[in-house]
Amino acid sequence: MRQEELKKRINQYSRVNLISLPTPLLPLENLLDPRQNIRLFIKRDDLTGLAFGGNKSRKLELIMADVLAKKADVLITWASLQSNWCLQTAAAARKLGIKPVLILFKTYDLPEEIDGNVLLDFILEAEIQIREARRGKIISEEEVAGVIEEVQQQVLEWGHKPYIAPIGGSIPGFSMELPLGAIAYVQAGIEIFEQLAEEKVKPTWIVHASGSGGTQAGLVVAAKILSPETKVLGICVSDPREKFHPEVLLVARETVKALDLDITIAEEDIILTDDYLGEGYGILTPEIAQTIRLVAQKEAIFLDPVYTGKAMWGLLDLIEKGYFQPNDRIVFVHTGGTAVLFPHRQGFQSWLT
Repeated sequence: MRQEELKKRINQYSRVNLISLPTPLLPLENLLDPRQNIRLFIKRDDLTGLAFGGNKSRKLELIMADVLAKKADVLITWASLQSNWCLQTAAAARKLGIKPVLILFKTYDLPEEIDGNVLLDFILEAEIQIREARRGKIISEEEVAGVIEEVQQQVLEWGHKPYIAPIGGSIPGFSMELPLGAIAYVQAGIEIFEQLAEEKVKPTWIVHASGSGGTQAGLVVAAKILSPETKVLGICVSDPREKFHPEVLLVARETVKALDLDITIAEEDIILTDDYLGEGYGILTPEIAQTIRLVAQKEAIFLDPVYTGKAMWGLLDLIEKGYFQPNDRIVFVHTGGTAVLFPHRQGFQSWLT
């Protein structure tokens, strides 16, 4: 299938204009030893322009169009306490005149004061409900079902029409019937391949932090069609590979179905590593802190402690261990979340002094 035909199929789905595209794709020229003979690039999806930016902004262009089409006036979603998904969702909702309701779960230890993304949620006047949760894990749909039902009932009693968006905008469910987030990342994949083609570069790998599955699913579908030799590596941030792999595979296959594509996504197309889970989701470790400092000092780019810091730690370690081949061209996707640096200040002071 040609690129233009794939774009047509994506464009059958409505979107609202929330972000500035394309985001920059730049070489990282100082991070690696030239003797490693690997070219490294970064896709700056932290610069999408919605709130503090991030990969969820792309997803929200399609999801918010669905919200408007269904005439909802309250948007409910959930994630961890300092979630960038929740911040971007609240920002998109406010911009479109929709009330955001956020259920934030305390999945890791942070100071109680309003800081980071929670401060930004507060500024946006999102309705915030904070709940306790398992330490070091993303909240699953099964775990949240009862809470969602309770909050949905509250919204109905207010006399409003709710739209429930699943965590990360990834796995279809609740009010989102299609894999809209993953479809947005098929479009992002097209953008990556177009930008690299201008530089006459064919990527061998795209690497990113994988948390709810939609970003990886979309990139896998785009690569399968436009550049079958390009592999997509997701570095798990919460769940072990054996639990997470079927979820990403499901979303990828649902995306193929939604776009009516004549391709098959095989199990081996979903490449994941859980070697860098550390102590769990959102828990800062010395390796993550040191990686964030290294990239900041070498490239003047800040990563976040939950997703991109962990993924870059994994990528650099895999390069060091010889996982990649000489002459590989690797694109690292910066998925945003840098406001989460600030609530982790004590951890950084402990690990970096």
